[in-house]
Amino acid sequence: MKALSQTIPGALRHLLQTMPLSDGKVTFAWQTAVGPALQRATCVKLVDRTLIVETTSQQWRREILRSSGTILSRLQEFLGQDAVTEIVVRSGTTSNVERRT
Repeated sequence: MKALSQTIPGALRHLLQTMPLSDGKVTFAWQTAVGPALQRATCVKLVDRTLIVETTSQQWRREILRSSGTILSRLQEFLGQDAVTEIVVRSGTTSNVERRT
């Protein structure tokens, strides 16, 4: 018998990958991938397989960029390999935009 903590991630991945792609699904996958603190400091939108991430500060922007490889991998695990291929990070305090694939 498997522990519930081992079963839920696989079931969640299966459900997310089989459901149609929507803003709510992308937002849920983002929150699951990054955790509640980072989720509160961001807003995300998927446009043509590019995840646009708006942050509230330069500090959060740097943190997302630093962790973008791990975040992208988690999102692809939840949404499918081809759902998100790039992350673009914008900060509300600057017009700087940086892309990570």
